[in-house]
Amino acid sequence: MAKSISKRYSQKDLDYFKKIILEKIISAEKDLTLLKESFDNSSSNGTNDTYSTFKAFEEGSETLSKESNTILASRQEKFIRDLNYALIRIENKTYGVCRQTGKLISKKRLELVPHATLSIDAKKNQRKR
Repeated sequence: MAKSISKRYSQKDLDYFKKIILEKIISAEKDLTLLKESFDNSSSNGTNDTYSTFKAFEEGSETLSKESNTILASRQEKFIRDLNYALIRIENKTYGVCRQTGKLISKKRLELVPHATLSIDAKKNQRKR
């Protein structure tokens, strides 16, 4: 159960975190584009001139690669979504407030995981359940 917010980050801090988040979104969107392009291009690599044994091996490898890229792309889309939600919290001035305790999440944690919504302590308590 969330407690009332006792303190918030300053506008200067929020602007600092916003910059970090925007940079991460740009990077994540580039990575997502590469993943999607590699998925689209993987079907154009023909194996018509190879031995049937190698062709079967390559097709199996290609299937695993497509599955891996699909999983990675899905994770990247979730990461981008979570970063966009963090931007909304910045605009609402609730960014950096633990949703469980209502206390501020440490700046170091937010620098490493800018979309975090739980403090380290709250995250540890969540795992114990």
